Amino acid sequence: MKKLLLSILLVSSIVSPSLSQATNGYWSHGYGPKSKSIAGACVAMAFGSMCAASNPASLVVARNGTELGAALFSPKRGFTANDDALPPSREGPRSIPPGRYESDNDFFLIPHLGYNKMLDERSSIGIAIGGNGGMNTEYDSPLFQNFADPNNPVTTPSTTTGIDMSQLFVGISYSRKINEQHSFGVTPILAAQSFEATGLQPFIPFSIHPDSVTDNGKDYSYGAGIKLGWLWRTNDRLNLAASFQSEMIMTDFSDYKGLLADGGNFNIPQNYDLGLAYKLNSDLTFAFDFQHIDYANIKSMGNSSDLVFTPGSKPFGTKDGLGFGWNDMDILKFGLQWQYRPDLTLRMGYSHANDIFPDSQTLFNTLAPAVIKEHYTFGFGKKLNKKNELNVAFMYAPNEKTHGRNPNTGPQTGLVEIEEWEIEMGWARRF
Repeated sequence: MKKLLLSILLVSSIVSPSLSQATNGYWSHGYGPKSKSIAGACVAMAFGSMCAASNPASLVVARNGTELGAALFSPKRGFTANDDALPPSREGPRSIPPGRYESDNDFFLIPHLGYNKMLDERSSIGIAIGGNGGMNTEYDSPLFQNFADPNNPVTTPSTTTGIDMSQLFVGISYSRKINEQHSFGVTPILAAQSFEATGLQPFIPFSIHPDSVTDNGKDYSYGAGIKLGWLWRTNDRLNLAASFQSEMIMTDFSDYKGLLADGGNFNIPQNYDLGLAYKLNSDLTFAFDFQHIDYANIKSMGNSSDLVFTPGSKPFGTKDGLGFGWNDMDILKFGLQWQYRPDLTLRMGYSHANDIFPDSQTLFNTLAPAVIKEHYTFGFGKKLNKKNELNVAFMYAPNEKTHGRNPNTGPQTGLVEIEEWEIEMGWARRF
C-alpha cells in the first residue's frame, strides 16, 4: 500500500508541481466542483461521489455515480519587509532585507476522482481521491541571509528560500441507510505527504539535528485515519448532518526532523463539520456548514514561531520547538443551489474563517502565508444527457494581509499577504 500511495503521489506531482491550496489554512474549501461552487457547504447535501470527502453518509443517498475533473488554481502570495530595522549587529536582532517579495509558481493543476456503487438498496461503497496543500512558496532570493553567522560558512544560504508541502488522500467509504431518514458512513483514509525546504541554512546552528534542516530534497510521509458521517433527512425540506475526521497518524519527515517540531512529526489534524440543507422551495436549496480544524494540536503547526534565537539555543526540531504558530480554524460556509431548469443548476456560496495566526507569528509564516479568510464562489451544472453532467466552479479569495513583527527581527515590521482564484471543471456520470 505504501508503494501504491507513493505512485499516486508521484503521478499527481507530474500533473501538478504541488497540490497548493492555501485556502482554509492548507485545507481546501471544498472537494469537487459541486462542493466548491457553494463554498464547501455540502455536509448535508447528497449530490455526488465526492461528497464522501465531507460526509460519507451521503453516498447511499447519492447512489451510483462517478466524478472526474481538475482545477486550475492560482495563488498570488508574498510578503513585505519594511525598512525600519536596527543597524546590523552581531549581538542584536537580525532583519530581512527591506522590500516586497513575491513567490513564484502561480498556477497549479489539481485533479480529483470519486466513485460510488450501490451494493443493494440500503448500502453503498465508494472511493474518493483528493488533496490538500497550501504550504508552497518559492522566492527568487535567500530571505534570511542576515541571520547567517559570518564565521560559520555552513550558515550562508546556498539556495533560494521556500517550502513545498502537499497531501494526498485516498478514502474508501461504506454508507448505509438505518431507515428512510437516517444514514451513516465510515471512511478509512490512507494518506501520503511530501515536504521540502530550501534556503534555511542560517537556522542550522539552532537545530538539534543540524543535518536535517534544509535542502534535503523531497521527503515523504505516510499514514491513515478515519472519517465518520451521519445524515438525517428530517422531512422533504430539511437535512441535518455531521461528520468527524480523526487525527491522521503519519510517519515523520526524517529528512527535516531538525526543522519541524517534534522531530519531523507532521500529523494531519482532526476536524469536524456540522451542516444543514433546507429547501426553500422545489427549486432553491440553502446550505450551511460549520467546520472546525484542530491545527493548534499539531506541534509543527501550532507551536509558537516567535522563539528567540539566542546563541546555544535549539528552537528547531524539539518537541516544544518552533512551529508556525497556527490557531485552530473555524469556518462558516453558506451556499445556494437553484434548479434553474431541468438541465441547468446554478450555485453560489460564501465562507468566512478566523485568523490562522496572530501578528506575532508573521516571521516564519513568510514561508506559508496562508492568511485567506473569505471565499466567494459560484458555478453551474449542465446535464448533457440522462447520464452525463458537466459541472464548473469558480472561486475568488480577495487579498488578505497580516501585519506583524517578531522578537528575532527587533523593531522591524512587515506583512504577509495572499490572493487566490480557481476554476474547476468536472464530469459526472450516473450508472
